[in-house]
Amino acid sequence: MPVELELKVPEVGESIKEVQIGRWHKEIGQRVAKDENVVELESDKATVDLPAPGAGTLSKVLKPSGEMAAVGEVIGYVLAGAEVPGDTSQGTGTGGQDSEKKQPPAAAGRSRQSERPEPVPTRTESANAEPRQSRGGDGAKRVMPAAERLLAQHGLAAEAVPASGPGGRLLKEDVLRHVEQSPVQPQPPIESPLERTDFQLASAPTGQLAREEELVVMSPIRRRIAQRLVEAQQTAALLTTFNEVDMTEVMSLRQKHKEAYQQRYGVKLGFMSFFVKAAVDALKLVPQVNAEVREPHVVYRNYYDIGIAVGGGKGLVVPVLRNAEFLSFAEIELAIADFGRRAADNKLKVEELQGGTFTISNGGVYGSLLSTPIVNPPQSGILGLHAIQDRPVARGGQVVVRPMMYLALTYDHRIVDGREAVTFLKRIKETIEDPSRILLEV
Repeated sequence: MPVELELKVPEVGESIKEVQIGRWHKEIGQRVAKDENVVELESDKATVDLPAPGAGTLSKVLKPSGEMAAVGEVIGYVLAGAEVPGDTSQGTGTGGQDSEKKQPPAAAGRSRQSERPEPVPTRTESANAEPRQSRGGDGAKRVMPAAERLLAQHGLAAEAVPASGPGGRLLKEDVLRHVEQSPVQPQPPIESPLERTDFQLASAPTGQLAREEELVVMSPIRRRIAQRLVEAQQTAALLTTFNEVDMTEVMSLRQKHKEAYQQRYGVKLGFMSFFVKAAVDALKLVPQVNAEVREPHVVYRNYYDIGIAVGGGKGLVVPVLRNAEFLSFAEIELAIADFGRRAADNKLKVEELQGGTFTISNGGVYGSLLSTPIVNPPQSGILGLHAIQDRPVARGGQVVVRPMMYLALTYDHRIVDGREAVTFLKRIKETIEDPSRILLEV
């Protein structure tokens, strides 16, 4: 006997109470295997996939993409043990969002922000729904909801389309077949609001310069980023100090060993591993930058979990290198490369984004010359790296051109004084300009 299995929002991380429904990988009526990913769930920290609890057919979608759902809430059902019965003419739509609820053409231009979508019925329920009779008296056709929607989208009258369903019902397949065989090019279908991505456009009148506005609902990650940045500004006494570093020695080392390094470890030797090593060395010298305020105490740490800011598919994320003091150059580079790949695919795990005692952000990869980064609470410091530019500098009484980079350290002035901040940044500069310090620990 068929059994309905619940698709329930799982625990996705500490303190996370709700998620936003992302893309449905399956449509209603499609088969799913056990543990196959059915839908994306977006939290304020990461995006995770919800696997099917068993093999079967996706029978219900209670929450379309863009809707919020609480942890533990049922968002859909998988019918296990049998195919879903019913009229195959019922549309499912992209990602399971196309419900059988009637959508008049006037609704197509509305934003989903103004709607409260009802749960998507099963194919069985839709098949048993009362079809609408088209106008024309007793001999009128009985139009199924999916067919009615397609008629409206293509501007067709029910009487113009031959019906093949039982009892003279007009099915979705009938409309599609008629459109394909029609010698007249059909009008493009009107997009359902449920198939859009939470935005609406306001266009200028015909003949005038287009001035459009796009309303996009903030993703949970973007909302969390905004919340954290404002929180940092409101709760910490932030101050930024600057320095510049000559990148000649590091660039020379990279050029000398890049091919052998690539062959041995399968990853390029980048600048970030040098700065992670330098940061750990500086944090040992100035432990206040590795501490945090936990009222009424200051918590000092003897371990170094370095957050690396990377651009992800949903926004900036900061995965953490745990115990970076014990990692080799290759291990750092491999971990950062892996973070970058999985961040682009929204595959980072929630636990990889939690914690961290200090953060490094490299705006130079985007061309930033100088900036004041914002700390990631409850951390007390963040190191900002910037673009490398050839600039004239004085060396031994001579003006020479060197590859220079500006460094910025933003810190919480509640526990880090200016002397400690300058000492920290000066140590970073000394280590990068003489990388042998890293090996000799001097």
